[in-house]
Amino acid sequence: MEGLNLISTFAEFKELKNIDRPTMMSVLEDIFRNQLIKMYGTAENFDIIINIDKGDFEIWRNREVVEVVEDPNTQISLEEVSKTDDSYTVGEFYPEEVKLATFGRRGILNLRQNLSGRIMDIEKANLFNKYKEKVGEIVVGEVYQVWKKEVLIMDEDGNELLLPKTEQIPSDFFRKADTVRAVVARVDMKNNNPVIILSRTANEFLERLFEQEVPEIFDGLITIKKIVRIPGERAKVAVESYDERIDPVGACVGVKGSRIHGIVKELRNENIDIINWTSNLQLLIQRALSPAKISSIKINEETKRVFVSLNPGDVSLAIGKGGSNIKLAGQLVGMEIEVFREIEEDEDDVLLSEFSDEIDSWVIEALRSIGCDTAKNVLAISDTEIARRADLELETVQEVKKILSSEFEETN
Repeated sequence: MEGLNLISTFAEFKELKNIDRPTMMSVLEDIFRNQLIKMYGTAENFDIIINIDKGDFEIWRNREVVEVVEDPNTQISLEEVSKTDDSYTVGEFYPEEVKLATFGRRGILNLRQNLSGRIMDIEKANLFNKYKEKVGEIVVGEVYQVWKKEVLIMDEDGNELLLPKTEQIPSDFFRKADTVRAVVARVDMKNNNPVIILSRTANEFLERLFEQEVPEIFDGLITIKKIVRIPGERAKVAVESYDERIDPVGACVGVKGSRIHGIVKELRNENIDIINWTSNLQLLIQRALSPAKISSIKINEETKRVFVSLNPGDVSLAIGKGGSNIKLAGQLVGMEIEVFREIEEDEDDVLLSEFSDEIDSWVIEALRSIGCDTAKNVLAISDTEIARRADLELETVQEVKKILSSEFEETN
């Protein structure tokens, strides 16, 4: 029975395990030789014949025929050989089949355990190497289980993949059996087991989606120069064409948005701005802050800061919801962008910098970061809106407004 179990184990691995033939042969021979060494002290005089297709094997022990036996493991007497075959003479080698029963119940159990362990190690190594080569590529899997901190996904071969909560788009919501697309972020080894980590927030995921949807990018006619994104909210993708006849932005958007629509839907309606790349920094800044129209730009190369002046109506466009547009624009150009609202000559207003004696500088900077660089800019926006956008305490905003209001009361 043990012998049948061992042979069925071979057949099972042959059918179910994704292991190449030479490797399987090598593993099987190795575990048999190790067991023979334990039993006989050596395995050099044994021939092991394995039939992977049938799932069986043969083991032959070759011993030299001698008159007087000194080492029973490598020698056999002529007298003993003659009992079964009298054609052998001294000096020849006598082959004798070693039956599986010779190993004993414990030996067969050791063989099965060693085989299972070696096969498992090979499978782990194969899985690790397979996905190590796929890092940065999109894979498709099915949701198997949803936990609080991660989602377990099964690929087409039944391998387990993990999509942590930190790598999910905030608005992602998965149910069992859902189909999920994500990029392979990394492959780790934990307790000698490969752990494949997926991501839907990585820039590479957005880049691969563009390659799938835009043939010109896949073919290399259009290059993605840089991607910056706030997953699920907004992204900016700078593209460049090597063919003057190809409009890179138009090619990425597609006719009536046909190409970009699928990407936006996959990313849970993430707002994607496609920008025509240029080495002209001023022009790149203007394109990055679109749809806002810039009046003037001052660039400080040493401090990596950009000072942008806009008409009052364009300030909110440049900043974007929650400051997302100006934040991503700064990341795209590699500089910190500060927005200033232009003051018309006939406007009775005062710069916030004039209140530096009464208002803390960090509060003024927070207000300027949302486009409020004058007193009337601040007073024109509700307390709660300023508190939310500038990340300030409501009491602080109210105190600032009190100071600013008093300035106009004194003027009047």
